[in-house]
Amino acid sequence: MQIVVLTLVTGAVFLVADALMLSTVIKPLFQRHLGEGLLEGLRYLPAILFYLVYLFGMVWFAGLPGLREGVGAGALNGAVLGLVAYGTYELTSWAVMRDWHPAMVATDIAWGTVLTAGSVAAGVAAARALA
Repeated sequence: MQIVVLTLVTGAVFLVADALMLSTVIKPLFQRHLGEGLLEGLRYLPAILFYLVYLFGMVWFAGLPGLREGVGAGALNGAVLGLVAYGTYELTSWAVMRDWHPAMVATDIAWGTVLTAGSVAAGVAAARALA
């Protein structure tokens, strides 16, 4: 039951917080720098696949250790995972895409780090409260 709560709470916090940040900060920032390079809408299949794969990573690499070691360990592992995952994407994009901007890189890496840490911490706290 703990793993179910861990997964559901982590995923819900991540999804809601990310949707708010994407719509208010990230999308306008990316539109300013990429303009016509962005799609008008969203490709739902890759978006859903990203969230499922990333949720698995958050639970496996940060949430489960957090259940054993505490919320702080879960948050720290989440922060490292967010830094690595978002950093890999942003730095690779900046290296190979003409219009990628350092402001996009810094904002998204910081957001991914904080978002992953906070989502995992919330999931671990909720799951540990059941124990």
